[in-house]
Parts: sequence; C-alpha cells; structure tokens
Amino acid sequence: MGGFYDEIEIEDMVWDIDKAVYHYPCPCGDRFEISRLQLANCEDVATCPSCSLVIRVIYDPLDFEEEKDGSTNDTSEA
Repeated sequence: MGGFYDEIEIEDMVWDIDKAVYHYPCPCGDRFEISRLQLANCEDVATCPSCSLVIRVIYDPLDFEEEKDGSTNDTSEA
C-alpha cells in the first residue's frame, strides 16, 4: 500500500450510529470510514469506498478494548 493521504485524530472524526462507523470527509466527495471493531483490533487505516485514498487514524487503542469482547457502545461519540 502506498502512503497515507493524511493522518487524522479520532476526535476529528464523526460517529455514524446508522452505519456503525467513524467517518471523515474524503476529497473525492465520499468519506473515509473505520469501525470500532477495526480500532479495537489496532487497525488504524480508514478507507474511502469510492477512491483509492486512505488515512491513518490517530487514537488510543485502550479506548476500544471493550469492543474485542463483542460488546458495542453505539451511543459513544468521538
């Protein structure tokens, strides 16, 4: 995989309760997305479903430990 388009703090992303993902605007007009489970698994790459750009999400993996157990908190906000 090539380089990252940007590095974004999780606090700058928005929680989408309907899709159960954090998202951030992509220059192509769509949005980068990453789930809480991906974050719990220490995956820090958010992808855009419409183009090839990816961003690195800066966050504390300890904030998402509970997701590994299968429990989710759909009301949490970034």
